[in-house]
Amino acid sequence: MTAPPNRPIYLDNHATTPVDPRVLAAMRPWWEDNFANPGSVEHTLGRAAEEAVEQARAHIADLIGADAKEIVLTSGATEANNLAIKGAARFAAAQGSDRRRIVTVATEHKCVLESVKALEAEGFEPVFLPVDSNGLLDLDALRAAVGDTTLLVSVMAVNNEIGVIQDLAAIGAIVKAAGALFHTDAAQAAGRIPLDVGDIGADLLSLSAHKIYGPKGIGALYVRRRPRVRIAPLVSGGGQERGLRSGTLAPPLVVGFGEAARVAAIEHMLDAGRIGGQRDRFLAALTAAVPGVAINAADAPRVTGNLNLAFPGGVAAQDIMAAAPGVCVSTGSACSSAEIEPSYVLRAIGLEDARARATLRIGIGRFTSPADVDRAAAMLAEGWHRAVSGTSRAAE
Repeated sequence: MTAPPNRPIYLDNHATTPVDPRVLAAMRPWWEDNFANPGSVEHTLGRAAEEAVEQARAHIADLIGADAKEIVLTSGATEANNLAIKGAARFAAAQGSDRRRIVTVATEHKCVLESVKALEAEGFEPVFLPVDSNGLLDLDALRAAVGDTTLLVSVMAVNNEIGVIQDLAAIGAIVKAAGALFHTDAAQAAGRIPLDVGDIGADLLSLSAHKIYGPKGIGALYVRRRPRVRIAPLVSGGGQERGLRSGTLAPPLVVGFGEAARVAAIEHMLDAGRIGGQRDRFLAALTAAVPGVAINAADAPRVTGNLNLAFPGGVAAQDIMAAAPGVCVSTGSACSSAEIEPSYVLRAIGLEDARARATLRIGIGRFTSPADVDRAAAMLAEGWHRAVSGTSRAAE
């Protein structure tokens, strides 16, 4: 599916992905034919909506090797992360637990970092571990940080900016040995790498539909049942989602999430191979046209669609983007892309500000075509040349 000549080429699939046509088709009847509340089980339409929601929940669970009863539907990964971290902390505090340390990583998504910071005002001890130059958590540093007072460790599976994959199984083993809870934000990992909550020892895991070619506004939190993990709800109401997330569910969004998960479970390996080929094609064309372009965190394992690229010549990434408006890329997380300061993730891996400011995040996806990457590489290269020329003229 190649972008039309007059339409920008979309290479920002870490910010969001387009809705897969199969997902859209699955959602449509629940907008038009049956708009019933899935909680209205007294009548036929309500029961049909409830059945569709439960079938979708099962597809979401299958994607991560979980049971459908362990899936709590939310508005997205941000809510799921807040519910996991704050919910676990507040439940433990209400039970009089002495465990007060919450450990996370400096390169986590903002919603995780801010959730952990917020709990300090409630008497918890936040710990933010550094990463190496490849964005990976040092396992010895983690071992030193966790102990008898540790309640929860939160480490994201795949970083949303640099695309690096953490060793979740090793991390989970360390966390469980300390008797703590292990949470992972898997929004960028689901559908891109294999995930199994049993293999990685996760107690809590967050997902977002719009990162896997599903609709925006729907996500999920996996909450382990055996042994049972207890969390306090953040939202009070009618007791939906086992009392952990009250509010009327939107069947079209849930069904869309379920279909996206079903497709991802079947096709993620095919996607990864195809996307990896497009990435290599794009990088070869770009490096031929822009000598000196470099991959940040180059030695780390990363998802196939990610390239975090530093451009040479002392030009700002935003200037390259302005000179190449026909390509949709970003300078970092979509949540903070308007910030002028260099990305905190790039600073955490040791990049100097000048290099961080010259970095673009490329996200290649399921529907990116060879023609798209060829055109995008050419346009970004031309944009870089224009930006370099502008910088040179300004210096004269």
